[in-house]
Amino acid sequence: MRRIELLTIDHDRKGFNCGSEPLNAFLNQTARQHSDRGISRTFVLIDEMSEKTIIGFFTLSLCELKSENIPPAEARKLPRDVSGVRLGRLAVAFQFQRQGFGMELLVGAMQKFVGVFQAAGGIGLFVDAKDSHARRYYEQFGFVPLSSNDLQLFLPALTIQRTLTGITNP
Repeated sequence: MRRIELLTIDHDRKGFNCGSEPLNAFLNQTARQHSDRGISRTFVLIDEMSEKTIIGFFTLSLCELKSENIPPAEARKLPRDVSGVRLGRLAVAFQFQRQGFGMELLVGAMQKFVGVFQAAGGIGLFVDAKDSHARRYYEQFGFVPLSSNDLQLFLPALTIQRTLTGITNP
């Protein structure tokens, strides 16, 4: 059984390697500091049989954007400045890649978004894809590019709610 939980000092950050040095370094050197300072929160996917081993992780933070950068269909009737949640990083350890854990992490990020949405609002989940391959990955889940940069993507709150409803009520 797997679960997603907030990163703690007990997790084996040094044993994590996703093949991307910047993501590995963030997890090892920065994630807990950012959490302690309230900058962002990093969540890890673990297997209950090996609770210290990190299968993958994602980081969330609050963000604010100009509605003019959001796709017109979503921007209608929104104020000039809108808030949401930014999916800052998402990575799966090399030995666990291509087994569906990325999708499991993304669904976990959507679930965390819903908690923020219910408590404080927000129009959706935003992500900065590192390249066109990552952009295509996010687009398969309904993310749409922002008009200002095709590597910046947006998943509307309504899409998130519908997706999660479909997952829990197939």
